Amino acid sequence: MSTRYPFTAVVGMDDLRLALLLNAVSPAVGGVLVRGEKGTAKSTAVRALADLLPEVAVVAGCRFSCDPAGPDDRCPDGPHEAGPGVARAARMVELPVGASEDRLVGALDIERALGEGVKAFEPGLLADAHRGILYVDEVNLLHDHLIDLLLDAAAMGSSYVEREGVSVRHAARFLLVGTMNPEEGELRPQLLDRFGLTVEVAASREPEQRVEVVRRRLAHDDDPVAFASRWAAEEGALRARIVAARELLPSVVLGDAALLQIAATCAAFEVDGMRADIVMARTATALAAWDGRTDVTSEDVRQAALLALPHRRRRNPFDAPGLDQDKLDETLDRFKNDNAPPESPESTESTESTESTESTGNEDDDDPDPGPQGPGGPGGGGGIPPQGGAPDGAAGSPQASQAPEVPETSGAPSPAGPGERAAVQAAEPFRTKMLSVPGLGEGAAGRRSRARTEHGRTTGSRRPQGALTKLHLAATVQAAAPHQRARGRSGRGLVVRRDDLRQATREGREGNLVLFVVDASGSMAARQRMSAVKGAVLSLLLDAYQRRDKVGLITFRGKDAELALPPTSSVDAAAARLATLPTGGRTPLAAGLLKAHDVLRVERLRDPSRRPLLVVVTDGRATGGPEPVALGTRAARLHAAEGTASVVVDCESGMVRLGLAGELARELGGSAVTLDELRADSIAGLVKDVQGTSRRAA
Repeated sequence: MSTRYPFTAVVGMDDLRLALLLNAVSPAVGGVLVRGEKGTAKSTAVRALADLLPEVAVVAGCRFSCDPAGPDDRCPDGPHEAGPGVARAARMVELPVGASEDRLVGALDIERALGEGVKAFEPGLLADAHRGILYVDEVNLLHDHLIDLLLDAAAMGSSYVEREGVSVRHAARFLLVGTMNPEEGELRPQLLDRFGLTVEVAASREPEQRVEVVRRRLAHDDDPVAFASRWAAEEGALRARIVAARELLPSVVLGDAALLQIAATCAAFEVDGMRADIVMARTATALAAWDGRTDVTSEDVRQAALLALPHRRRRNPFDAPGLDQDKLDETLDRFKNDNAPPESPESTESTESTESTESTGNEDDDDPDPGPQGPGGPGGGGGIPPQGGAPDGAAGSPQASQAPEVPETSGAPSPAGPGERAAVQAAEPFRTKMLSVPGLGEGAAGRRSRARTEHGRTTGSRRPQGALTKLHLAATVQAAAPHQRARGRSGRGLVVRRDDLRQATREGREGNLVLFVVDASGSMAARQRMSAVKGAVLSLLLDAYQRRDKVGLITFRGKDAELALPPTSSVDAAAARLATLPTGGRTPLAAGLLKAHDVLRVERLRDPSRRPLLVVVTDGRATGGPEPVALGTRAARLHAAEGTASVVVDCESGMVRLGLAGELARELGGSAVTLDELRADSIAGLVKDVQGTSRRAA
């Protein structure tokens, strides 16, 4: 008996359990993305699902888990002879965040391919997960190219590996589950759309439910076998229900009325493309099969929308996923499903009246509430077995309404303390041109500064250090050619040895750490100035999101500086901190720069390959404490001595300007730009100045 935490013992989280079970019934739904705060049993629920999946029959000895009833005719281990095969449990394969491309898709032995003409292929995790579950914890921290490969394989049901003209293809059909904590950064919308369903999870705020969670967890940790045995009956019933739903699925009819509701819902919420319509159709069909029916109802369509649409509504990194449920109900009522229970004459007349009113073109309420409405539905769980002893309310869906919320920059000002002015609304963000760090780095893949990377244009070759990943064919042939006679070459093939192989060196772009140091003192408190400053910083944050940077935020005012946001990939968290930033007090410029120096020192130890870009937003004044100007100058020189690329955004305004920000920029070894020049193309000149100044300093 498995000692994993039982799936049916999970308290609450009905939407998560339902989404996982629907994918177990119909993997064509496209997987599940689980978003939520840390410590909410996301991984526990996913791992527990593996024990519910039925056993699979595989061809004996096949590394790619071919089905003996219909083996893959292009399997690298084939062709396979007809036979009964062997039964084994469905696998759950975990993809580590630090996995390489070869570990994911598999590796070709280039040396044997060139020297012997043999396609020697070592399967990767995609092959291991075939006909099982592929689980990616912290999927938002994976490199984008790995996520692309993963989602391509999930969509096509097969994986292709190509190296220098040698290619291998194998089947890769699996249930894809990804988990993420939005505080650590969002997935870009193009990748979000590739996940079939999404659910938001959060810890319950009900004391009774929290008590039950702790009680069950402690009981499991004390005696996993005994705990699992207590839930064996529920696990068996749920496993049998999955099998029955799979068998019923081909018989489910998706009628024209349900299809019309699906299309109307996707159109009403203005989702991009047609993937949402297809996913909703498959989800609604799976819901009907899960409930033991052969027809799709309006409620199935509603539940499918709550699971399939919230993450597809996200347009930019400052938007929280969500769905306006009032608008959803209104749309479904307009296109009523013929399979729904008959309504009373009064409700029919009301519906007709609503349709008549809406058909006149009244679109006052077309814009849905963008707030983070979770993807949960009523009755949560879609028929999931009772939770066997869970306290009252455990079957609810508290997590659905507790998604992390990013404060809107247009919201009400936050309360201000003594000597402070309330936070002001940010000006409209604008498109910026690229800020980059000079030189050639070796940081994580991104879209900002030049760097040596695994992907990009080929610039040269070198001897491989460890496993060969990117062959430089011309350099390899050139290295092997002089030795052919000594190696006894007799045919047309080239005799290649390990020492001849050359690794291609490539140049692409890296992501950087953009650290904002924002002056929030009284001299910045003019409403128009601070609004413009926030708009400029928001614009740079959006640019950092698009270029895959980490960002950090330091503010200084009064007597000290504060690390408002430690370096993170979550730019929406930075936007939230900025939105509530009050102003007032003196200007401890030195404290802000010293705090930035401390943060960058720690980050260099933590991630030496990620190069920083310091953006100081101030009018250049330094007040408070003894010798504030001299202290500020010495703090700036610390950054210059370490070669930190820097930009000073000069917020000074008025007819008479002291030029203090320009002096600060010179001490930093960077460049200054006035606040008025930040809009539109002014940033382009700033980039050139940053690069030129840094080169001169070097």
